[in-house]
Order: sequence, then C-alpha cells, then structure tokens
Amino acid sequence: MNLQPQVQALIDEAPQDGGMPAAIRIIAPLLQELAEQRLKFEEYYILQNLQGNWQLTTLQHRQKPGLEKTVVYAFANLQDATRSSRSADLVALPVPVIPLLFQLLALEPVDSILFLETMGDLDQGEEITRYELQQLIQTALRQNQPSPPMDIA
Repeated sequence: MNLQPQVQALIDEAPQDGGMPAAIRIIAPLLQELAEQRLKFEEYYILQNLQGNWQLTTLQHRQKPGLEKTVVYAFANLQDATRSSRSADLVALPVPVIPLLFQLLALEPVDSILFLETMGDLDQGEEITRYELQQLIQTALRQNQPSPPMDIA
C-alpha cells in the first residue's frame, strides 16, 4: 500500500490557521500507520445519498438491546457496496483511506467505521472506533507538545 500521496494531500489541504498545519503533520502519519497495520486497501466504497451524505447504520447489541452504536460501512469493492444497498437513492463512491479515517474524527454521530475487507463477506470486518482514533491522536499530540521551561517561577 502506498499511502504517502494521500498523507501529503491531507497535509497540503489542511487549513492554514492557528496550530492546524502542525497538528495535521502529526496526525497524518498516525493515520497512515493505522491503515498500514490494520487495513488492506488504499480506498473503500462508502454508500452515500445523492446529496453526498454518508449512510449511517445504527446497530444494537444482541444481548443488551439498550446498547447501540452508529457505524459507517466501508466496502473493499464496488460489488459488495452495491449488493448491500437496498435503496435506489444510494450510490457507492470510492473514498481514499486516509481522508476516510480523518473524517471519522469529525463525524460526531458516528462511533466507528466497519471496514469490510473480504470480497463477498459482509459479516466480518475490521472495526476502527472514533474513540480509539481520538486516544491515539491525543497521545501523539501530548508527546509532541513542547515542555515548559524548567526555570518557571
């Protein structure tokens, strides 16, 4: 997987205000590392409506009906995405994996993305949660903060 062009595009397209460019330079390589370790593809197909909004799916826990989460399905190929859609109002469009992971940080109602990696198998996938991603990034940002001067009094 060659994700470097996606990483560079994320850095280049970052808003230039405040500390955003520096934060993106820290975040982008983390997204690359996560994708290389846990995912198989450079892009995934996401079901979207005609306005470009991603299809969100609410899943309930089988044993605990009150426990639910909202997910986005990311399909490894167009055929699986198309087969899973039951609506003529949805289209499957490819989304590069680095921007896809970055979007997870901003999608407040979404708890995770389920990456369906194996063609034809819509029951098994790799889940990456927004919480997990936030924790990874917060740790990296804390480690990259400059230390306060030792002689502060």
